[in-house]
Amino acid sequence: MVDVSPNRLISTAIRAGQAAQNALEVARFGGLETGDEPSPFDVVGRTPVYRLRHYFPELGGQGRPPVLLVPPLMLTAEVYDVAPATSGVAALSEMGIDPWVVDFGAPEREEGGLERDLADHVLAVGDAIDRVVRATGSDVHLAGYSQGGMFCYQSCAFRRGEGITSLITWGSPVDIHLLSPAGLPVARLADAAATLADVVLSRTSVPAGLSKRIFQLLDPLKTARQRLQFILQLHNREALLEREGSRRFLEDTGWVAWPGPAVAEFARQFISHNRMIQGGFVIDGRPVTVADIDTPTLAVIGTSDEIAAAPAVRAIRRAAPQAEIWELALDSGHMGLVVGHGARESSWTVVADWVHWQEGTGDRPDAIVELTEQPEAPADPSAGVQVATDIAVGAAHLVAGSARNATKAVRGVLSEAVDQLPRLARLERVDADTRVSLALLLDERARRHPDETFFLFGGRAYSYADSLHRIDAVTRGLVSVGVRQGEHVGVLMATRPTALAVLAALSRLGAVAVMLRPDGDLRREMRLGQVGRVIADPAHAAQADGHGDAPLLVLGTGGRDGELPDGAVDMEQIDHEAVALPGWYEPNPGRARDLALVSFTGRGGATRANRITNRRWAMSAFGTASAASLGLRDTVYAVTPLHHPATLLTAIGGAVVSGARLAVAPRFDADTFWEEVRRYGVTIVSYTWAMCRDLLQAPPTAAERHHPIRLFIGSGMPTGLWHRVQDRFRPARVLEFYAPTEGDVVLANVRGGKVGAKGRPLPGTARVALGAYDVDRGVLVTGADGFVQEPAVGEVGMLLARVGRERTSVRGRVLRGVFAKGDAWLSTGDLFCADADGDLWLLGRPSTLIRTRDGHVPPFGVEAALESVDAVDLAVAYGVRPEGSRDELVVAAVTARDGEGLSIDALLAGLSAVEAWQWPSVIRVVDDVPLSLHHRPQKAPLQDEGIPSDAEGWWWDEDAGRYRPLDATAAATLMS
Repeated sequence: MVDVSPNRLISTAIRAGQAAQNALEVARFGGLETGDEPSPFDVVGRTPVYRLRHYFPELGGQGRPPVLLVPPLMLTAEVYDVAPATSGVAALSEMGIDPWVVDFGAPEREEGGLERDLADHVLAVGDAIDRVVRATGSDVHLAGYSQGGMFCYQSCAFRRGEGITSLITWGSPVDIHLLSPAGLPVARLADAAATLADVVLSRTSVPAGLSKRIFQLLDPLKTARQRLQFILQLHNREALLEREGSRRFLEDTGWVAWPGPAVAEFARQFISHNRMIQGGFVIDGRPVTVADIDTPTLAVIGTSDEIAAAPAVRAIRRAAPQAEIWELALDSGHMGLVVGHGARESSWTVVADWVHWQEGTGDRPDAIVELTEQPEAPADPSAGVQVATDIAVGAAHLVAGSARNATKAVRGVLSEAVDQLPRLARLERVDADTRVSLALLLDERARRHPDETFFLFGGRAYSYADSLHRIDAVTRGLVSVGVRQGEHVGVLMATRPTALAVLAALSRLGAVAVMLRPDGDLRREMRLGQVGRVIADPAHAAQADGHGDAPLLVLGTGGRDGELPDGAVDMEQIDHEAVALPGWYEPNPGRARDLALVSFTGRGGATRANRITNRRWAMSAFGTASAASLGLRDTVYAVTPLHHPATLLTAIGGAVVSGARLAVAPRFDADTFWEEVRRYGVTIVSYTWAMCRDLLQAPPTAAERHHPIRLFIGSGMPTGLWHRVQDRFRPARVLEFYAPTEGDVVLANVRGGKVGAKGRPLPGTARVALGAYDVDRGVLVTGADGFVQEPAVGEVGMLLARVGRERTSVRGRVLRGVFAKGDAWLSTGDLFCADADGDLWLLGRPSTLIRTRDGHVPPFGVEAALESVDAVDLAVAYGVRPEGSRDELVVAAVTARDGEGLSIDALLAGLSAVEAWQWPSVIRVVDDVPLSLHHRPQKAPLQDEGIPSDAEGWWWDEDAGRYRPLDATAAATLMS
């Protein structure tokens, strides 16, 4: 029954009157008058980007440890001093801390404020650190809330911890793709956010009111509860006053505009590309990684934070593997971490205790624990690569680790497939007359995304606009000295940005870049490449001088005077802006059929020139991008020289056509590999042959934990290394290609499940088939009808590539009437076999087969079998011919992994995978297998040794039917 007593009615009327009075005051003045005064501070430094506040200046430093607080962009610096009861700066000061605050102001009211970018703010934090250090004589404890904490991580990484004693962050996400505010998964919306930022926000800004609305929409239930609570307490002025400062701050005074460039860059680098966790974000032209942080860190986490979810915050553990990281978990939402009613006791007190602990003046706070919990590992990216490519081919598959991840995997796969289809379609449309070249595709990308990072080298980042400016200058310089379309120009340069600019400039002119090898026979290569002139860097100018009559151009002196060979032209002295382009000049005239590059293989008299057309280059570029599912989030890392096909065709090509960034090292160095992987945010590593062996032999480091690499792409990786790379560097996979430098064949093992297989042709590349091959006679096997027969599953065959009618630049002998009347095929010269699934396995060239009395043995099978043994590092198989014999013995040389012993029983277990007649007559244990400059195992030196009398290993005793230890007597008997 409703109480309608007089006292009850009077009480209700009074409450209603009080509520009305309070509501009227809020309506008229924007809030209730609390009488609160802000904490005192002095502005002790000013720049166009920020002001530095020193709170409680009357206390001076007094030996108190300084804490520098950084606010997020959308909020004013008063977030740390909202009201006396919740003031962070007051709490810190009372507990013996010296508080300083970075004040970015209200950008909408600052001159040039709305034009600030992300780097401006990170550099401002660094400047503030320096000012506080100078003023106090002490390093600072750098602390930030939400995006302010992200600025702290970024600044600490950029400075490598200089001037910073410890880091403290509240609700600062690191793996942005683990966020799902308001139920919206950021990972799904990332690309859309980046597109919106590029198209809209980069040209405008986010007003303060909109910032507030976005924040409220990210946690709508919390916003609704707070407003309902306010309404229900309108009658209780005392209760309202306790929270009035926070309410007024959140509803009105606390919000400022986001500068458009800053929010656009934030969306691009940290939402779309997720570079806080992946690495490679760019500040002031320098690529930076959170992995460089080794500063003690306290991450404050709200267990009910709907904006910065705990897994995304805890991801700092993965991002900064070298740092000592602790967490403070609070039962709080996002804003409550710093301005909530209980923040003073639960958060600020513990932070003060943390500071004193780090200073050695207090004990470790009981409330903190070492951060060891890991968020759920991301799904294996290889599944997406496989499925996306297979969808494009027409055979869709879905691989998901669990039912819970299935929906997410489907969405990712479909997105990747959509990305690949336009590339594959464009490749299909390329015919002999299609305009396509490196420079043309680079120009397309630069026009769309001039400010995006294209190239990373030597700890610097170069945008498309930067790169294009340099390419234009080099192009005009080449024109001024007479280089014309179709001319063959030798390029003799170390891997450096200038070399890439030369390559693109020659492509821009339609000239042919002849990629001379610094360790090759220059005179022979210049002759084979029909070089008319040479362009070199200063380090190779003397080497290029005097080889024939080719004029010498030098680029990369920086315009500084230096000794150059007589007659050499210093192209840096050319005023490119004064060069008038001639009437014949047409940028990017290259057609698919035109010769673009000449590279070289072999040594000495066996040096061979490989002619690469624009179509061949584009085929590898689009093929790599599609097979590896390359996108804007990726960074491709090339560690082979610029003249190597792996760099020319795979790394540069894949990056240019996909928009992925290209990171290049002058050489492969296992000691700096992981440092550069982290700093550049490398997701794709280009390898050759046994290159990854050095990584596997190096002891594990903190930097390789939770690394960003998803694929190693290349060709020739030995199967044993393949297995070990995938085991040690999980979830990264190996994507193996087969792509001869001439012809239109590109095979790729996209699925990755069959270690050692070369896979299948990529869409858009030439159709391939196997022709039955008679190894003894060295000819294709034909049937009674005269057409070439196809080998059965598992049988040897010559790989043939179909020659289309529109292909007019085919070099080599074209075979006609092979499988049908009028068809045309080109022999690759390589023998393969196909398994029951249609995947192709390389057996080698006919000359590499070992001719034994029982038949021809492909070395690959023996090597793969031996490398399946855990203790084996590398294995090579080759033929040794005893004196006076026409047949060869199969000899295998194996190296043991560090600390491992080899036993014949283990080797026999591995050899069980091949037929017994193919087993080696001798298994040698050697200290090392010689490798070429590009890490290719070299058999010739071992083959020339025959079977040394002092060789260690085993030999096959046919009479006993088993292996016996090898000794001098057995070696002599086998060779006689």
